[in-house]
Amino acid sequence: MWSFFADLVRNVGTEHTIVVMDAEGVGKTRRYQVRPSRMITMWGGSLLGIGLLVVLLVAFTPLRTHIPGYGTEAMEESARLNTLRVRALQDSLSVQRQYVRRLRRLITGRVDSLPPSEERRARPETEAQAGASPNIHGQPALAPTFEPASGAAEALPGLSFPLSPPVADGFPTRDVDAEAGHYGVDVAVPEGEYIRAVGDGYVVWADWTQDGGHTIAVQHAGGYLSVYKHSKRLLKKLGDRVTAQEPLAVSGDTGAVTTGPHLHFELWQHGLAQGPNAYIAGW
Repeated sequence: MWSFFADLVRNVGTEHTIVVMDAEGVGKTRRYQVRPSRMITMWGGSLLGIGLLVVLLVAFTPLRTHIPGYGTEAMEESARLNTLRVRALQDSLSVQRQYVRRLRRLITGRVDSLPPSEERRARPETEAQAGASPNIHGQPALAPTFEPASGAAEALPGLSFPLSPPVADGFPTRDVDAEAGHYGVDVAVPEGEYIRAVGDGYVVWADWTQDGGHTIAVQHAGGYLSVYKHSKRLLKKLGDRVTAQEPLAVSGDTGAVTTGPHLHFELWQHGLAQGPNAYIAGW
């Protein structure tokens, strides 16, 4: 067989006569006139036509999307936009994590100390309001920022001193103890009582904490932040606007650091814990 093809290739321009007969030499003999150059041209043209057809199918039909590694302009643009979106989400998540971390540390009392110069700069200038004392410790925390929609922050009225107590029936059992990391007042109150906001504001925290159990925090005008811990359940969620004396939660005995039903109440201004007794009427 190979010698036959070799003869055809050696004499490409010569016309050959191919005789076809049975191996036993019986039957009718068939003769064919063959010119190898024409055969090669025909085969080459056929292969070229098939290749061109495949290229056209790939270039102008959806078949190209099934080829591994082949990307269209639309796919590339979509990939670029998705990459930009992912980066934007990463940046947003980073900012949110930082905000939550700062707020968590503020609520749980795990605050970092600042040099005295920084502490004086962070000290509020309105300490004399209603006979309020300055911050009760030298460890200011970073105050969280909360931006309500449509510029509603400017509409928040300032706190009216003295403030109404957050619980109707209750009396303080433990005062502020900065050295022990106790930055608020414990108020004995039966389980199931309403815990109310001391002023108008926005809920900036409504979640569970290990030490404080169900905890809710409200951002008020003037840089004030009120925190309510150990609730049985919360009645508001993050972002809700509340008014003075509106119920926020139901008193309880949740969290690791508790010895019975009570409210742990904290009041912060510009990241500095304040002595609530100087602000709350009747305490």
